[in-house]
Amino acid sequence: MKLIQYEPSEKQPLPGVLAPIPIREFKGLNGFDPLSIDDSYFTDTQNMTTDDYPAISTRPGYSVIGNGGSRVLGMGVWKDRELHVVFNDGTWRRWNGSSWSTLASGLNTSAEWSFTNFQGNLSDVNLIGCNGADPVKKYDGSSVANLSGAPQNGKYMTTYQNRLWCAVGKELWSCALDQPTTWAKFTGNQDDSYRKKIESRRGEDINMLSGSLSKLTIGMPGSLHELYGSLPSDFNTKLITEDTGLANHKAAITQEGFMRFMHNTGIYEYGGGMPPEKSFSEIVGNFLSGITDQSAAGSDGRKLYFNIPSDRLMVYDPRAGIQAWSRWSGIQAVHFMVMQNKLYIGDAQGRVLRLEGTTDNGNGITWSATTKPFNGGSAAQKMRWYKMWVVVELTGTMQIHLSPSIQGEDWKLVQTISGSGTQARRVIIPVASFARENWIRVKFSGTGWVRLHEFTRQTRQLPLY
Repeated sequence: MKLIQYEPSEKQPLPGVLAPIPIREFKGLNGFDPLSIDDSYFTDTQNMTTDDYPAISTRPGYSVIGNGGSRVLGMGVWKDRELHVVFNDGTWRRWNGSSWSTLASGLNTSAEWSFTNFQGNLSDVNLIGCNGADPVKKYDGSSVANLSGAPQNGKYMTTYQNRLWCAVGKELWSCALDQPTTWAKFTGNQDDSYRKKIESRRGEDINMLSGSLSKLTIGMPGSLHELYGSLPSDFNTKLITEDTGLANHKAAITQEGFMRFMHNTGIYEYGGGMPPEKSFSEIVGNFLSGITDQSAAGSDGRKLYFNIPSDRLMVYDPRAGIQAWSRWSGIQAVHFMVMQNKLYIGDAQGRVLRLEGTTDNGNGITWSATTKPFNGGSAAQKMRWYKMWVVVELTGTMQIHLSPSIQGEDWKLVQTISGSGTQARRVIIPVASFARENWIRVKFSGTGWVRLHEFTRQTRQLPLY
């Protein structure tokens, strides 16, 4: 008998079926045209962070370590040991890491404070603070007292070239060299005090001072200036720009030689040599409306934080190769301060928050991330959607919504899952009811903690007609 053998038949793939398209790198928020941006961007996020890049995860939570009044007016740190906070109930309080104590009361209940550390000819490093309404204050490690000799209405205290500097309206003032109680010494010597009126075409008052090793940066609402030199005889000022300025003295943060600051037209970057520019923030420009004189900026040493009063905290991760933006909510920051490598936030409710943990003072964090509208190689290409799945770690709940529109709120819930561990799992996203749509957006949302590792789709491209 002759054995008859048949060649095994091979299933021919349908024409146009694409191999699965995975996304394993998430680059944060992008406000540009959703049909044209890279697949790895989100068109909207809430309370997500790039800390675990290339994955994206829920932002850190916070603990409430203290509160007073209904708003924080200023924050400073003494010797990296104590956190000092002024509240709008007129109190200056100290946090030593375990408990609070009140150092002063009866202070102005609306004026914002600025702080700096300085020793000079004092017996120890003092925390110097001012608000333009109360007398300039100093804290020496035990108590708060007036700083004698300082201008009564000085604002925006900072240090540069072994001197204290502050602003009095349009005038820039400094104390004598290493003499924080001497502000009116004009004898023609090199250790004299210094005063200069800073001119601007709008006739504005100074609203920010920031000293560094090599220069003093002077901000106004519509302009930016710098002062160079080490002695009164060679101090000189230079106009940087009269096109942009600062929203307020809290709206600037310097990190690794670059100053980023908020203006009502956006968030700018300035590193010297060239005028300020905002190319690094234009990707989220449509999220930046509403910057006011109540906005604040800060840093934890890694990320940069820019608060916009309508419950938007824009977060920038400047690490090389990442340079991604996120949008947080639920933290209405008005002051930022770092002590012992932890970020403290004074908020618009009078609370002092410490960024840590996975909950907001015991409450689960609500988060979301919305993708671009996915399609084939061309936005005009007809599609057949076969499969979608996501790989996540989850503690809490997650909902997955789909939309057939480029934008809008026509979301349909297609999957709900819960988790209680950190083991990565694959979650299938049902697409049957969207199988013939031209494009699909996906919205991941939930409460708790999540880390999104991968999102994959598989489609078939149909004829254009």
